[in-house]
Amino acid sequence: MTQQETVKQALRRLCAWYQQGHRDLPWRRTQDPYAVWISEIMLQQTRVQAVIPYYERFMQALPTVQALAEVPEEQLLKLWEGLGYYSRARNLQKAARTVCAEFDGRMPRDRDALLTLSGIGAYTAGAVASIAGGQCCPAVDGNVLRVLSRLFARDWDITSQKVKQLAEQELQPAMPCACPGDCNQALMELGAMICVPNGAPDCAHCPLADLCEAQKTHRQLDFPVKKPKKVRPIERRVVYIIWKDGRIAVRKRPKQGLLANLWEFPHVLEGEDAQQTFGIALTQQKPLRRAKHVFTHLEWHMTGVQAQTSDGGTFTWVTPQQLEQEIALPSAFRVYRTIALQA
Repeated sequence: MTQQETVKQALRRLCAWYQQGHRDLPWRRTQDPYAVWISEIMLQQTRVQAVIPYYERFMQALPTVQALAEVPEEQLLKLWEGLGYYSRARNLQKAARTVCAEFDGRMPRDRDALLTLSGIGAYTAGAVASIAGGQCCPAVDGNVLRVLSRLFARDWDITSQKVKQLAEQELQPAMPCACPGDCNQALMELGAMICVPNGAPDCAHCPLADLCEAQKTHRQLDFPVKKPKKVRPIERRVVYIIWKDGRIAVRKRPKQGLLANLWEFPHVLEGEDAQQTFGIALTQQKPLRRAKHVFTHLEWHMTGVQAQTSDGGTFTWVTPQQLEQEIALPSAFRVYRTIALQA
């Protein structure tokens, strides 16, 4: 059997396997392209179980593309708070405004049209077009690349854009056009539940086990091949929870760069004089717990300090209620927000 024949047989089996039973996820109960799109963007870099409450809250607050286009940015970022990668939320709104302006407020179901929208790449366009539009096009993500790597025991570097394009080209002619959405979701489901990324795959329950070259040669854990990760630089920072008359100091980050234009607690590099940097006198300083946050290319190792001041400085002063309900803080500061709200 040729590789192309193997791919066709694998996809047919996967569709049948998926249709016999799969996880009941809220975005799988609809073919609304807007809802599918929101779920796919949220699922980037985030676990399924973590996404569910965010998705449900988001869809309740912003049930249509028009609502997303019109919502104030602060409210949008608050709905997104905790999901990270805030550029995703901003791109959602930018795309929603394009849909309202250029597509008469109707979310496209066509792959090529979807690719014209901000924040939508080949994977998301393929997922939305196949699930919501019935278009016969693949949606290739890390789960899919892992399945294909093991199926054919390929030493592909799955972080390579070229490899992703090769996988799309291989899947396209083999897609069962009677159920393209189920096919793409079956590949994702297999990669998430059976052919897992961390630890040994559950080959005993895999519908493709007898076709899988890695399983036949007991080399499942040799695939996929990834380039060694670069060592991330570490920045040591001291984060301050500063109180003044029952209010807490926050400030906006610069409009460009890391965590662009988001709120944060004041902080300095370890060793810097905070009072001089902030331009205010700090009293009753008390050390708080340490925390760590890992960005894609950087780590922050943080120490917290709680303090009082009678000076205003250049900060924005918010009540604990505002901090909880209105101010969107990046997850890097989640530990210290919890401490502030418990004070």
